[in-house]
Amino acid sequence: MEDSWATFGRDLHLDLTGPGGLRAALLRALREAVRSGRLAPGTRLPSSRSLAADLGLARNTVADAYAELVAEGWLSARQGSGTRVAWVHLPDGARGSATPRATPAARRAPAPADRADRPRFDLTPGTPDVSAFPRTAWLAAARRALTAAPSEAFGYGTSRGRPELRTVLADYLARARGVRADPERIVVCAGFMQGLALLSRALGPGRLAVESYGLDFHRAVITRAGLRTVPLPVDERGARTEELTALDEVRAALLTPAHQFPTGVPLHPDRRAAAVGWARATGGFILEDDYDGEFRYDRQPVGALQGLDPEHVVYLGTASKSLAPALRLAWMVLPDRLVDPVLALKSTGEWQSGALDQLTLAEFLSTGAYDRHLRGMRLRYRRRRDQLVAALADRAPQVRASGIAAGLHAVLELPPGTEQSVLHTARRHGLALEGLHRFHDPTAPPATRDALVVAYGTPPDHSFAGALDALLGALPPGE
Repeated sequence: MEDSWATFGRDLHLDLTGPGGLRAALLRALREAVRSGRLAPGTRLPSSRSLAADLGLARNTVADAYAELVAEGWLSARQGSGTRVAWVHLPDGARGSATPRATPAARRAPAPADRADRPRFDLTPGTPDVSAFPRTAWLAAARRALTAAPSEAFGYGTSRGRPELRTVLADYLARARGVRADPERIVVCAGFMQGLALLSRALGPGRLAVESYGLDFHRAVITRAGLRTVPLPVDERGARTEELTALDEVRAALLTPAHQFPTGVPLHPDRRAAAVGWARATGGFILEDDYDGEFRYDRQPVGALQGLDPEHVVYLGTASKSLAPALRLAWMVLPDRLVDPVLALKSTGEWQSGALDQLTLAEFLSTGAYDRHLRGMRLRYRRRRDQLVAALADRAPQVRASGIAAGLHAVLELPPGTEQSVLHTARRHGLALEGLHRFHDPTAPPATRDALVVAYGTPPDHSFAGALDALLGALPPGE
């Protein structure tokens, strides 16, 4: 079989134009690539045989050029390591306008200015402890999934998502969350936000009710899809769903029934029934955001609202809190009449989650690794919650924690008018923190409750004690 340029090693682009013949042009091009920073120190070059084949030169021509540049100090050659760009010290300005690429070590470490701007501790909600991602178990599942994957899994895929994942998700959600799911009604999304955007577009014009405490970027997604949001008041029993009947042109309501975000209260059974009753009477939909329903500590988890009426409740789940946001894996369990409209929208160019991650999650679920990971994380997060509660009782008894039966955050009640001053003190302590006002819908009646939303699930274990000390130092003194 004849050698082909496609069978050789590393690619290297060089411009061999200019006077002096090919050898001189090669030397000039390599020096310029190093001088300009296009070839960073430590970069491994192609073998002389490979580069000669790529450029159509004699191998001796390339070998001689390499040897000359090694002698000049531009390159280095070591047995078993190949030929690499040397760590050349050049005078100021010698690299021209090109910016040298950072070394691997430099790329890993933030610049001093970045470190100075970053808080020492982070208790803002939205992210789990990503340091606890089950790397070994996930890698083992990925290897098994990759080995068993059919060839067609490496194509572009379908809008629904991989059937392997949809099948095991249907079983898992029925068992663990009380969801009535059929694989054909499950659509895999590249994150919760994509699912919410698709649903908002599928619902068409009108209004969508949202809880008066929630995330502003959720409201923004709904608005960009052409719907108007209307706030639904939230109190100690969750969203006041009985008020849905008084709202005109409302097509759906976005709720967090298991653990209202951010107040942390579950939706009262009477209000669960009121929400489903409204949807049945009007033909509307409840969009159920079950963002952290698997993390409940003091009693059995609150089952999914979808189980009460699968034809009027859309169940939305995600791996962002249970595993990691980087996976970009979420899922919708759709009523039958929404399946085709959502798929039609998703097939017009929406991003899809990677098939290999979907297959890995399917393997992770089917082997029980997902359940084992969740049990371990529940213990970890419960210990942190208990540490927070105990520290408040000991050092800040005037501050009451609420919303702590589930999830990855707690709400700390503050004296009226003190929220902003506490946040300012927290920043001076190097602590990233959010107040409850941050999550209040500006179109709702003014909020009068001062509180902190403290994400005890966010920091890695090694920094949680420091974050807790910083938090306690920022709280207002007791009477």
